[in-house]
Amino acid sequence: MDNDTATPVTDRYTSFAGIDCAGNSLRLVQAIRRHIDDPAKTNKFWEAFKIKLAHAELEPDSRKADELCLLCSHVCYLDELFEEHGDEEGLRLLRVLEVECC
Repeated sequence: MDNDTATPVTDRYTSFAGIDCAGNSLRLVQAIRRHIDDPAKTNKFWEAFKIKLAHAELEPDSRKADELCLLCSHVCYLDELFEEHGDEEGLRLLRVLEVECC
């Protein structure tokens, strides 16, 4: 395929120029999954969240919530998840994402 005719990819988050929001999101998702993928720690809410997360990962450029939007719209729940399980690293990653990218 000729690169001159390729459709350019538009960054929907231009105000975050120079900030690795995609990397921050990825690290936060890994921290979340440490808990919600554990059958002893999950519940109906987190099972539904996993479905939304899968859609965001499969269709990152769709008009539906992408991964960053999904994470930013669930900060309170994510905070509670990490607090409940004493996950200081998860809380730190959440604060970085919240301050820099949400």
